[in-house]
Amino acid sequence: MDAYFYCADIYCEDCGRAIKKRIRKEGNAPADPRDETSYDSDEYPKGPYDDGGGESDSPEHCGSGADCINALELSDGTKVGCWLENPLTSDGARYVAEAVKEGGEVSELWAEWYKEEISHICKECGHDSEED
Repeated sequence: MDAYFYCADIYCEDCGRAIKKRIRKEGNAPADPRDETSYDSDEYPKGPYDDGGGESDSPEHCGSGADCINALELSDGTKVGCWLENPLTSDGARYVAEAVKEGGEVSELWAEWYKEEISHICKECGHDSEED
């Protein structure tokens, strides 16, 4: 999934486009938004970048949180920003494996999404990711 960087956060493509549209409507867009060197990401979203913004030490979810256009609704009705489908670093894979070990609905989703990346780590720590 493509992602945008804005105000020290990362957003899904739909939310990033909505932010850009709002800023343009307010008349605050940079003179040439295609020239990303001409403005800071605190002023206007940069992107889109593929792979959910790239490799990270944790799973990335849209910074819009519950207000994300594509929010995920959990079984208790809580909403979280959509998953940005980013690849994980080796530290990120260990982070997800630990979260899976601790449990919780979001970590169950992570276990499904990152099954291949964490399978060897889960086997080492005695957790079978196949069970999730």
